[in-house]
Amino acid sequence: MINLTINGLQVSVEEGTTLLEAAKFLGFPIPTLCYMEGLSPYGACRLCVVEIGEGSRAKLVSSCTYPAEEGLKVRTASSRVLRARKMVLELLLASCPQSKVIQDLAAAHDIRQQRFRQEHEDCILCGLCVRMCEEQMMAKAIGFRGRGENRSIGTPFDIKSEECRLCGGCMYVCPACQLRCTYNEPDKAICGACANLSPPCVEKEQFDDMMCYMTPCVACEIGAD
Repeated sequence: MINLTINGLQVSVEEGTTLLEAAKFLGFPIPTLCYMEGLSPYGACRLCVVEIGEGSRAKLVSSCTYPAEEGLKVRTASSRVLRARKMVLELLLASCPQSKVIQDLAAAHDIRQQRFRQEHEDCILCGLCVRMCEEQMMAKAIGFRGRGENRSIGTPFDIKSEECRLCGGCMYVCPACQLRCTYNEPDKAICGACANLSPPCVEKEQFDDMMCYMTPCVACEIGAD
């Protein structure tokens, strides 16, 4: 067993357990987008970042791919982590503002506007469809093509795949396919209907090292009454 500390609590996990799995075991919520149980971790969206280490050696890592290490100290909701997650969500929202999944994640993280030009892409390259097709459907009908800004998902040479069974698994897991019939204008891209109250505690300096991870937040519930 491997012993580590998550948000000040000691936990023992089996070797090979990821930080995301260890945090979920303790009940600490970590948002994910490219991660799905039953599929291999990919670490593409960087939404599940956590902070490990202390002082000047502390760094952010993707919890879905980082294995638990002996004596590791992990923080899942420090101010640095929350700033990184908000930046990632703003970029995702600019790339695919019509995605209901991304809109809801943005609203849950109190993002009311995004600062980047909207692209209205139909793919965020999370790789969920590729892994679903290969690992669950055993088809390998689609895959990644190209690199950098030319990277895309499709069939080899854009030829209709004979392996595709039209099962719909790729559409089922795709966060960009789950469209919301609302506005796509910059000031209306985020619904925010379920997040109309700002958390009263996370802006205070004494919580810099550990922000609130309770769902629902006790302070928020009291403030709403």
